[in-house]
Amino acid sequence: SVELPCSTVTAEQPSVVRRILVIEDNFDVQQSLANLCRVWGHEVTTASNGGIGLQRALQLLPDLCLIDIGLPVMDGYEVAKRLRADPSGAKLFLVALTGYGDPEQRARAMESGYDLHIIKPVDAGQLRKLLHRGRST
Repeated sequence: SVELPCSTVTAEQPSVVRRILVIEDNFDVQQSLANLCRVWGHEVTTASNGGIGLQRALQLLPDLCLIDIGLPVMDGYEVAKRLRADPSGAKLFLVALTGYGDPEQRARAMESGYDLHIIKPVDAGQLRKLLHRGRST
């Protein structure tokens, strides 16, 4: 689940509205992440498996993709590899969300094409900084 300290979750209009894709098969985690990003003023689309997530990422070309590693249909490693192999997905900002934090898993995520590896539960403050920073263009 997402760590949500009540005092830090406030609705606001961000200086830059990001288009975010959350690919997560755990409905509660998916909705928590999506709702939090929406509260902060961002546009969010969700997907519950790797196959649909891959399609939506290539269709929408979001500013940021938050992708669970342990997904049905196609795992998060494969989603990242396929996005990076597609010319339109090559420049997407990909964030791996996983319960696995050991060095091997982190290395595998980075080799698959992720820009960042975040261990669950996701800290709201860390997520907020990420959304405000994003990929510099």
